[in-house]
Amino acid sequence: MQIKRLVALLILLNTWASYGQLNSSVQKVDVLIVGAGASGTMAGIQSARLGAKTLLIDEGPWLGGMLTSAGVSAIDGNHQLHSGLWNEFRQHLYDHYGGPKAVKTGWVSNVLFEPSVGQQILRRMVSAEKELQVWHNCRLSWIKKEEQGWSVFITDGTQEVELYTKVLIDGTELGDVAKEAGVPYRIGMDRRAETGEEIASESGNDIIQDLTYVAVLQDFGTGTDKTIARPENYDPSPFICTCAGRCDADTVEATLWECDFMMNYGELPNQKYMINWPIYGNDYYLNLIELSAKERQKELEKAKWFTRCYVYYLQTELGYKNIGIAENEFPTEDGLPLIPYHRESRRIKGEVLFTVNDLARPFEQNDPLYRTGVAVGDYPIDHHHAAYHGNEELPDIHFYPVPSYSLPMGTLLPAEVEDLIVAEKSISVTNIVNGTTRLQPVCILNGQAAGAIAAIAVREACKPGEVSVRQVQSELLKAGAYLMPYCDVQPNEKEFAAIQRIGATGILKGEGKNVGWQNLTLFHPDSVLIVEAIANGLEDLGIHSVVRSAGESFSLKETISLLKEIQKTQGKKRLNKKAVEAYWAELAYGAFNEDAMVSRRQFAALLDHFCDPFHYWEVDIKGHVLPSKKH
Repeated sequence: MQIKRLVALLILLNTWASYGQLNSSVQKVDVLIVGAGASGTMAGIQSARLGAKTLLIDEGPWLGGMLTSAGVSAIDGNHQLHSGLWNEFRQHLYDHYGGPKAVKTGWVSNVLFEPSVGQQILRRMVSAEKELQVWHNCRLSWIKKEEQGWSVFITDGTQEVELYTKVLIDGTELGDVAKEAGVPYRIGMDRRAETGEEIASESGNDIIQDLTYVAVLQDFGTGTDKTIARPENYDPSPFICTCAGRCDADTVEATLWECDFMMNYGELPNQKYMINWPIYGNDYYLNLIELSAKERQKELEKAKWFTRCYVYYLQTELGYKNIGIAENEFPTEDGLPLIPYHRESRRIKGEVLFTVNDLARPFEQNDPLYRTGVAVGDYPIDHHHAAYHGNEELPDIHFYPVPSYSLPMGTLLPAEVEDLIVAEKSISVTNIVNGTTRLQPVCILNGQAAGAIAAIAVREACKPGEVSVRQVQSELLKAGAYLMPYCDVQPNEKEFAAIQRIGATGILKGEGKNVGWQNLTLFHPDSVLIVEAIANGLEDLGIHSVVRSAGESFSLKETISLLKEIQKTQGKKRLNKKAVEAYWAELAYGAFNEDAMVSRRQFAALLDHFCDPFHYWEVDIKGHVLPSKKH
């Protein structure tokens, strides 16, 4: 088995060497991304698609970070939010395995896949982009801020190359570039008084979430024995409550599942199993954010050892000796993933701070950050702290109920450092919010947004912080991404883009709901429009006369009158009924009856087409209508 693994490793290393190495002939790029994780890879693809000359570097040989290199190949959330590059990646998985049912192999997720397959898909996606280069097995040595852009020094351990980049993107797992660039940041739990979050810690601390060294196992068949060597100082006691029937369940707060059901939690295609089990499993507490690379590696050996102990426990104490470490899944000597699963990192101090208040009640905040949304998420606020000694003293924020949400653009932009964009898990959110923004689809999508911001900044010859919110959102919409987390209006519907734009203005707002594990925001597209639904949003723009005189519901005749009122405010030539009638027919809405009540879908489509408030009323990074446009 070891010989087979070594041969596979040598073949793969040869492949990677030809794919990406330091190239001293490359001296200037438009966009440099450090860290080819879930965010960094997608940032590179989006940046290149918008025409920016883009370079992506990573310390390891794989693309994808937690999706692949860390083995967390069971996607959490966004199953109903088919947004942008997340949807594109998922469709490639469907195509590879044979459709949605073929990847719903474990009960924890709707999309599970082999990490090696995810890596192959990402490599094909990246290779298709002519403006994107990738250098593997190299790292950032140091950086220097220039008046415009950055001088960046990259090494592979034997040589060093100096590059100049107009925009730098931090796609690292722990926010290392942000620190090197001098960006202020937070680590651990925030003080309640600082964030205004009622469920936050009163005093704050530097405690982060547990990490996990995942294992991917494989069923080698009945009668085989794939038991690994007994780990040194092996102790089964941390794992005895990992499934039902092994300990006194009355003393355990967590639900204990039957052992076979627990194993099926992360079942992958082809009889493989992702071992990333939080209940007396292989979660491990380490806060190594501020350690050096050598110190981190030394500490991570402890997490690896703990996972090997857990695998040995599954094989010996629970009888799963036929399920061993998967062969040829990862190019590592021990068969474990290339990197650990980091749930938390540094969190920059950005142009905005996204709190649980903004997330839970987006339409009630002083700063309407939802108007600046560039990524969406719907997973619960999921914190892992069971492995921390003293976790019983920490705030209980596990699965705090929230709706689905839009991630504000300002979370990716450092407040004090220019020409830098930060993605992955180091964005400007609170510790509590990180419990949901850390998940794979949100990191994929914040990476896509980072790439869009960077490419537009290059194209417009401006700083990332000067890029128009609406311009970024428009590019993301063209790429099939969501701005607002409305799961009841799909991208294949003809009004999708219009509803996304109108939603981002706040003229029509959705309804946030938490239903068990499901976090939703609903637009209710086919409900009849009522006055109360649009009054506040229009008054923010200085438009109120028609709304105040209308009845409870809104007729097509009243809609036309309102559109004329808005166009008058905008200084546009006022439309006539024939134009509305023609567009109504184009949308195939049926008979044109002025007395009929309009639906929210129909109103959004008409308002977007004839008045285009999304582009007319620009917003700043905090979502406020800019003075130059507000009347």
